Amino acid sequence: MGLIGHTLVQLADNIMVGQLGTAELAAVSLGNSFVFIGMSLGIGFSTAITPLVAEADGAGNKQDAKSALKHGMVLCTLIGLSLFGIIMLSKPLMYHMEQPSEVVALALPYIDLVALSLVPLVIFQAFKQFSEGLSQTKYPMYATVIANVVNITLNYLLIFGSFGFPKLGIVGAAIGTLFSRIIMVIFIWFLLRNKKKFNDYVTGFDFRKIERKVMRKIINLGFPSALQMFFEVAIFSAAIWLSGVLGKNPQAANQIALNLASMTFMVGMGLGVAAMIRVGNQKGLGNFKDLRRIAFSIFLLTFILEIVFAVVFLAGRHWFPTLYLDQGDLSNLVDNSEVIMLTAQLLLVAAVFQISDGIQVVVLGALRGLQDVKIPTWITFVAYWAIGFPICYYLGLHTELKSMGIWIGLLAGLTASAIMLYIRFNYLTKKLIANEST
Repeated sequence: MGLIGHTLVQLADNIMVGQLGTAELAAVSLGNSFVFIGMSLGIGFSTAITPLVAEADGAGNKQDAKSALKHGMVLCTLIGLSLFGIIMLSKPLMYHMEQPSEVVALALPYIDLVALSLVPLVIFQAFKQFSEGLSQTKYPMYATVIANVVNITLNYLLIFGSFGFPKLGIVGAAIGTLFSRIIMVIFIWFLLRNKKKFNDYVTGFDFRKIERKVMRKIINLGFPSALQMFFEVAIFSAAIWLSGVLGKNPQAANQIALNLASMTFMVGMGLGVAAMIRVGNQKGLGNFKDLRRIAFSIFLLTFILEIVFAVVFLAGRHWFPTLYLDQGDLSNLVDNSEVIMLTAQLLLVAAVFQISDGIQVVVLGALRGLQDVKIPTWITFVAYWAIGFPICYYLGLHTELKSMGIWIGLLAGLTASAIMLYIRFNYLTKKLIANEST
């Protein structure tokens, strides 16, 4: 639920902005494609905190858990600021990506504020990953619920100019996102500080004493994890850009389908966090048979849930797109009808890749719990960029499949990733059990 909360921010933005028109929805899509790449690096890097805290918790070492949080906060703050700067420098690229000019003009002011919101978001991730490492996942969830209430309220007031507030359009959506993420950080810090079991962990930091050994350990775990998430998010961003080459309506349809798929992906990602925590606990205890049993139980649960989501996507593929667009807007009736038709086609493919996407993210979480990050990084690169992207590019731009072709490429990359990561986890856990027996 905590992870879905992040996606609900985008869902609220997309549904409300969609009422303005397909160009505005495409602009949000284009702006977020840059931000999501930065977000993937920040969130991916922060995941290094969870297995370190989980292992320390399993071993009963409270000081190591606090140290992981302190050093993780320092790194996350620096990363958030760096990502904001990089995105600002990257904005001129929009003019050279063959995107619709009206979409670029709308996206530029939007991206300024949403890029800035990465700073509080990545800082929040440090607290979130720490809390989850102690198996306390509900507190970050509370923070995201509060953030969504703030975001939806500000969206309503600022996008449409309700109750005398200025009508700012998609810039209003960006302001809502920024303020909701700032409140998210403040809320979780106060929440953890005022809980007795967390107080010693989150207070009394001496930031003058930074240990190179701990920083190196987080970087060694976090950098490959960040690359893993980057390789996956980047191919979805590439799908947005390729859709933009096809036109604003394919880009808007891609955004709707991607937003819906992101909602269900977060369920798989949440189970991946559970796998990371429980595998990390068992690693700390040195109990590798239970580690494998627990991991495979989570894999099976994910598989069952993703099949349910696939059925929901198939059944609702014509209805879901209508939530994002104003069908009573006669001036945009032709564009809206085309976007609904294109989205329904994409959701056919999305229904199938739910299963691959869920399996690959949960197995990746289990591998992070084992602190095995380097080989999985290469696996994700090969799956998405040696297999998935060439298929996206060829089928999307050089065949009649167009948008469907792009998503078939995404399906191919996710399926390759799921298969190879599963083989890796199966090999490692069998090896650990064999070594334990001898």
